[in-house]
Amino acid sequence: MLIDSHCHLDFPDFADELDGVVARARAAGIDRMVTISTRVRRQSELLAIAERFPDVYCSVGTHPHHAHEELDIGSAELAAHTRNPKVVAIGEAGLDYHYDNSPRDAQERGFRAHIVAARDTGLPLVIHSRDADDDMARILEEETGKGTFPAVLHCFTGGADLARRAIALGHFISFTGILTFKNSAALRTIAAELPAERILVETDSPYLAPGRHRGKRNEPAYVIETANVLAEVRGVSFDEIARQTSENFFRLFAKVPRPAAAAA
Repeated sequence: MLIDSHCHLDFPDFADELDGVVARARAAGIDRMVTISTRVRRQSELLAIAERFPDVYCSVGTHPHHAHEELDIGSAELAAHTRNPKVVAIGEAGLDYHYDNSPRDAQERGFRAHIVAARDTGLPLVIHSRDADDDMARILEEETGKGTFPAVLHCFTGGADLARRAIALGHFISFTGILTFKNSAALRTIAAELPAERILVETDSPYLAPGRHRGKRNEPAYVIETANVLAEVRGVSFDEIARQTSENFFRLFAKVPRPAAAAA
C-alpha cells in the first residue's frame, strides 16, 4: 500500500480523464489520495471530486500564491469547512518567496490563520514553503509557542536546518518527484537522515513527474517512483518505505479511515 498525500485532482490537467487517473492509481496500489485545496472559494469543486471517489479525500485552504485574495477568510471559516467528513486537512498554506505572487505580509497573515485552524481542529496543516526557510522556521516556532499543531512540510525542497527545526516541533516532511531528479543530491542526503517516523511521499501532481516520467504530466500512480528512490537513499526495501510512509500518513491524517485490509 502507498498513499499519495498531496495531489491536485481538481486542476484542468485532469478534467478529461479523472476516472482513468484514479483507476490507474488504484491499479498501482495507491490506496488513498488527498487532493489539496489552493483556494477556499473553489472548495465546492474539490469536494465534488472527493465525494465522487471513496478513496479520495481533500483539504481546505489558500495557497500562498493567492493569500492576498482570501485574507477575509479566517480560521473559524476554515474550521467550519472541516465538518464535512471528506475534509481531512487544512491548507495548503505557507510562504512562497520564489514567485512572490502574493505580498509577503499577506502570505504570513494567511499562513498564521491556517495555523490557528489546524490548532483548533487538530487536523494537519499542509505547508507550502519555497525559498523561505528562515521565515518559515521562525513562524512555526513562534506559533508552536502558542500551542502545538500537526503539520507536514509538503514538497520539501528546503535546507537541512529547516528540516531539523520542523522535526523538532513534531512535524512531518514529504517528498515529491524532485527527490528523483539528478540535481537533487542535497535533498536526497536530507531524506536519508530524517527519522523514519516523520517521512511521507506525494506527487503534487499534475506537477513534478518523477524519474522516467519527467517532463510529462504527473499523476498519483507515479508516487511509486518517489517511494523507490526514498527507499534506495535510506537503504531499506520498497516494502518498508511503503509500510512506514503509509503508517505515518494515517498517524498524521488521522481523520482518513484506513483501508479495511490494513485496519484488520
